[in-house]
Amino acid sequence: MIDVVEIQKIIPHRFPFLLIDRVTDLKSGESIHAYKNVSISEHIFQGHFPGHPIYPGVMIVEGLAQAGGVLAFKSMSEADQAEASSKVVYFMSIDKCKFRAPVTPGDRLEYHVSVIKQKGAIWLLKGEAYVDGKLTTEAELKAMIVDK
Repeated sequence: MIDVVEIQKIIPHRFPFLLIDRVTDLKSGESIHAYKNVSISEHIFQGHFPGHPIYPGVMIVEGLAQAGGVLAFKSMSEADQAEASSKVVYFMSIDKCKFRAPVTPGDRLEYHVSVIKQKGAIWLLKGEAYVDGKLTTEAELKAMIVDK
């Protein structure tokens, strides 16, 4: 298990844009399971949508990408991990993205990301987000690890 303090050592995101609370399972080079507790106190709900709060799909996809970034960094060799602070993960593409069900305050948003293909610094990932076992979002994400 990787808590939020450790996550902040791996990826550069911070409040209000750190979208992972905890990693519950990680298989190096294969997959990651992480989650975010969606709370009504988040700033995004001031405008999306007053009186009918829905967690934005773009934030769900970003959460999947952040989980993928943790997976990519934790899959690096120990020598490369030592240099991780000088690296960043850039999004290259989002494909086959579908939003299946809304996410609302009080939900625990579970991210499941698995490696489809990895070659050098390029990662192709399959991301799925769930609430209570129900698929809410899915997408294929391509990312690249680059020097800052």
